[in-house]
Amino acid sequence: MSGEEMQGWTVKMTTPSVLAMVTVFSMIPGGVLSDMRGTQGLEAQQLAQGSTHLHRRLKRGWIWKQLFVPEEDPTPRVIGKLKSDSDRGEFTIKYILSGEGAGDVFEIDEYSGEIRTLKKLDREEKAFYVLQAQAINRRSNEPEEPQSEFIIKVQDINDNVPQFQNEPYVSSIPEMCPTGTTVAQVTATDADDPMFGNNAKLIYSILHGEPYFSVEPKTGIIVTSWRNMDREAREKYLVVVQVKDMLGLSGGYSASTTVTVTLIDVNDNGPTFQHHMYTFAVPEDADLGTTVGRIMADDADIGINARMVYSLEDLEESSTFTIQTDPKTQEGVVLLAKPLDYENKRRYVMAAEAVNDPVDTSFLPLHEFMDRTTLKIVVDDVDEPPVFVTSVYEWKVPENAAVGTVVGSVSARDTDTVNNPIRYSIDKRSDTTKAFKIDPNNGTITVAKALDRETANWHNVTVEAKETTQNHLSSSVVVFIKELDINDNVPRLARDYQPYICEGTQAGELIQLLSAVDPDDPAEGHHFYFSMIPEKSINPNFTIRDNQDNTAGIMARRSTFTRKDRTQYLLPVVVTDSGSPALSSTSTLTISVCSCHPVGHCPTGGVEALALSMGVSLQTLLGLLVCLVTLTVLSILMLMVRRHRRKQQEGLEVEVKELELPETVSQKVLYYGEGRCGGEDLDFCQPVVPLRTHPRRRERKLRREDIRASIRMSFLREESHVIGPEDEAFRQFILDRLAEADEDPYVAPFDCLRTYAYEGSGSPTGSLSSLESSSLELEPDQPVSNTRSSLVRLTPWFGAQDEDTIF
Repeated sequence: MSGEEMQGWTVKMTTPSVLAMVTVFSMIPGGVLSDMRGTQGLEAQQLAQGSTHLHRRLKRGWIWKQLFVPEEDPTPRVIGKLKSDSDRGEFTIKYILSGEGAGDVFEIDEYSGEIRTLKKLDREEKAFYVLQAQAINRRSNEPEEPQSEFIIKVQDINDNVPQFQNEPYVSSIPEMCPTGTTVAQVTATDADDPMFGNNAKLIYSILHGEPYFSVEPKTGIIVTSWRNMDREAREKYLVVVQVKDMLGLSGGYSASTTVTVTLIDVNDNGPTFQHHMYTFAVPEDADLGTTVGRIMADDADIGINARMVYSLEDLEESSTFTIQTDPKTQEGVVLLAKPLDYENKRRYVMAAEAVNDPVDTSFLPLHEFMDRTTLKIVVDDVDEPPVFVTSVYEWKVPENAAVGTVVGSVSARDTDTVNNPIRYSIDKRSDTTKAFKIDPNNGTITVAKALDRETANWHNVTVEAKETTQNHLSSSVVVFIKELDINDNVPRLARDYQPYICEGTQAGELIQLLSAVDPDDPAEGHHFYFSMIPEKSINPNFTIRDNQDNTAGIMARRSTFTRKDRTQYLLPVVVTDSGSPALSSTSTLTISVCSCHPVGHCPTGGVEALALSMGVSLQTLLGLLVCLVTLTVLSILMLMVRRHRRKQQEGLEVEVKELELPETVSQKVLYYGEGRCGGEDLDFCQPVVPLRTHPRRRERKLRREDIRASIRMSFLREESHVIGPEDEAFRQFILDRLAEADEDPYVAPFDCLRTYAYEGSGSPTGSLSSLESSSLELEPDQPVSNTRSSLVRLTPWFGAQDEDTIF
């Protein structure tokens, strides 16, 4: 066998059977070895001579033991020996070892070729080592043999404990599951060589958890081995599983793990009441929705399997109470659904039922998922306030009802068995006007004062009923009293109308649209009638047309309205309602005549409107204003001149006393005849007593104020706008002035120029003063005393004609 063939055979032998411990190569016989050495020597000579004819390969001669080393052996030992055929025992061959672990893990004796271990080996760390061996001639330092590669294999021993993976193990299965239901699978590993002996052969077993669970020895799958495991009896199990190597034989290693198994709940239990009867008490004045009590049906299941629905039986009594399920506690909450009355019913008895929702008939029959119990509810008596027969009272009373008229009666009663007496009263805050009063004993309400629907048409009166017992419980009710309307208010025009008519208005044109109001409120609604005051003659200027819709129009009857003729017309308008009895009122409208703008607008403000209201033109009014200002300035100047003259008179008073006046002149100035004036040659009346300077001029001022007041009174009179000698105010003014002149010795003669100075110029009769009587042209045979007979009537103011001023 050549050296390469031997080496190849050796490599193959490095993977012997797991049962073989040591394999020894067979030694070659001596004769054969000699032949091999001879052949080898011949081949060496031929190679040295450079022969090119080589018929066979050189054989490498190694003599050694098979190289195996057990792991975990701490003792250095010889594990093999290398020996070349050239080695004659003369120590001429040097053995060299190289490769994995050479010098560190393994060493070789360079003389003998023995290979030794230097430390213990761990197969799990490194299973084999690849090394190279070489034999060198010490003398020539040439290789005796070609370098050869071999393997040192670490032989496995059972030095590792099995380890469980993926710990901890937790599993859950439904309760009542059948036998053989898979619970979980445990897995363990062993680091030993699974190909060498039984070191890594594992087997599983149950240490704790039987007889409920079992495990398959080779796979580690845990299954149930007990029928109908009940969660309500036991919910959690701890299963201890053991694993062993060496197929469980003695001398092997083992490990254990715990599997936590939880049973999942299923609906295999129905609700059950712990009591056959539940008793509750509730006061009769409890509010609706009050919790009367709670009942509970026990269910051994949990979660959705323990959910239940409660109901009450007996429809008549269950309508007073209802029951609901508390979603958190699964209790049945009994609630009050209707008011209670101790005097009518004092006890309620009903049946309550609890049913699982949902149910699972695969575990129990349907009737076992429900249970029943009895409820007894007792009503407690409570002292209650009085109760009115009606919750709201509504009455009607006419607004002209006399004091003491009965409006209505309220009634309340004590619902308690004692039936206490009750007294009635009106809440003062609801009847601030004190229009009504109530009889405290029988609740009769009467009118206490006169009513007026136009002031308040509704009265909301609160009546209180109070028990006379110590508790003084009370209750109240609202009484609505409506005042019925009667026709006690006259209709009136809707507003203060100020109609006007434009110059040039044609007959039949609408001047003003009228409407009316009435505080009354008849049931059929208002209907007003408009008319003028009925007279014998028809109004020639205006007429009123009733539109039959509570409005009326003032229409013009003619077309000749001018401000020169008249500036204002008074038109009485009668408004009548449709009440029973019918009432009416008369309003007088002042219709002004004005010069309207082109658009038909009559000015109502400013200087022009003032002029129109006074019956004069704008130019005349402006002239009067200018004159008034001029007179004011002249009066101031005259006052200043008068004061200046008064100072001069005080300085010349002595000289004046020394002057001698003619007798006739002094008599005319200083004396006045008592009965009448003198002859025609006298220019002045002769007074009986000398004139004195009046200490004050207050009467003159008063007279002027009286004149103005009299004139204003005449303007305000509705029946006439004309002031003249026949006017009552005018005559009274003349008589008052005459009386003052007769009684006051300091006043100038009544028949003088000052008294009639206000007449002005232009009077056809001339002056009435006697100071100018000499200028009158009298008939020769007519006496002076008859001069008054020639007087004529004063012309009316404003140049108006004598006519009816109403229309």
